[in-house]
Amino acid sequence: MPPTQTLPLTDRGHHLFPGPIVRIAPDEVNVTDIDAVKTIYSVKDTFLKSGFYRRIVPPESIFSTANIDFHRRHRRLLAGPLTETSLKKMIPAIRTISDLVVQRMGEEMKVRGAADVFKWATFMATDTIAQLTFGDSFHMVELGRKTEYALELQNVSSVAALRSTFPGLTRLAFKLPFQLPIFQRAVKGSSNIKRYCTESLDRYRQLLDADPGMAHKTLLAKAFEAEQEDNLPFHEVIADAQTYIVAGSGSTANTLAFLIWAVCRNPYIRDRLVKELASLPPDYQESQLRELPYLGQVVEETLRLYGGAQAGLPRTVPPGGAELAGFWLDQGTVVSTQAYSLHRDAIIFPDPFVFDPSRWENPTQAMKDAFMPFGRGSRSCIGLHLAQIEIRLAAARFFLTFPEAKPSSLEGMSDRDMVPAIYFTTVPAGNRCLIQAA
Repeated sequence: MPPTQTLPLTDRGHHLFPGPIVRIAPDEVNVTDIDAVKTIYSVKDTFLKSGFYRRIVPPESIFSTANIDFHRRHRRLLAGPLTETSLKKMIPAIRTISDLVVQRMGEEMKVRGAADVFKWATFMATDTIAQLTFGDSFHMVELGRKTEYALELQNVSSVAALRSTFPGLTRLAFKLPFQLPIFQRAVKGSSNIKRYCTESLDRYRQLLDADPGMAHKTLLAKAFEAEQEDNLPFHEVIADAQTYIVAGSGSTANTLAFLIWAVCRNPYIRDRLVKELASLPPDYQESQLRELPYLGQVVEETLRLYGGAQAGLPRTVPPGGAELAGFWLDQGTVVSTQAYSLHRDAIIFPDPFVFDPSRWENPTQAMKDAFMPFGRGSRSCIGLHLAQIEIRLAAARFFLTFPEAKPSSLEGMSDRDMVPAIYFTTVPAGNRCLIQAA
């Protein structure tokens, strides 16, 4: 296969397409039938999240819980600040970080000959979510390196992938009288991240006491109000903060890196995007980026092929069982759909492995139905608007600054480094993405 058609190195239960339902474990099936997908991931909360999520992120949170009341209560508190309208007041902070990261990429290009946009995108997304959650960032973009807590986050994330794929093995590993270094680092990292979140939230609480207006400047505003009114335990606020840091950094960074790489390796796509961006005034606003049709198509196509969550999203068949795609499934069966297969259905997306933003000029209803880069239904990602704002701002600034950017072969960099490796999130297999200015 040519590089544009390379399959991912690792993907939990993907299939292309032996049938609408494929059994991938004794009690688990994978589904690609669109009507069945709509049933599983509806707003009715009938098919609850499986235990898979608690293995990734053990503390109960808005991400991992299967408790409907818990989820609804937290979503009411957390979703409001993440609407497009509410995020408008946070755009200056987001833009400051995205502009700075492109500047730092340019500095690295001058010294190194190329910039690792995957590294810088990770710094940007992590700094942004920390800034919006706690009122202060990790300062990785400024420092140009991972801070202590970012390294701890990396250690925890590496074990989360093992937990989700080999739950029995990791349970055993944690019970051994001695622990392997990877698990030692994860235990330490989890403890330190919790401590960091607690300390950051305590500082935020002090700021609130001194300046109540601060409550409207972070994503946890309503959660803090509920905590102060004794309607939400502080440990649940901490769990949500941890979830924000984990979920709000990696997936956005990965998608941005893939976008820049995919556009840079096709001069026609790059030049068309640059031409559209050049029509913007010097003091363009984020709202104007949303109105650019080709930029929107580039983002959509990137989310189709390289969205942050391409792996399965397991749910549990409810009591009484259910019929899906003509098959009867007993209660307790785990059913999942993953965007990887849906987004590569050749009937819905012709030439599915080709990066072609123009396919979104006039999307069919089938394309819209199959498109789920942020999940679907009541448990869809509440941070989808924030992610798209970050990606638009950073991509626009990057291509306005480096209109002739192209993939670099420096240090042995090749398309092989950019093969999507899918665990729960999607990352470049080489954990790098070197791009040069021209």
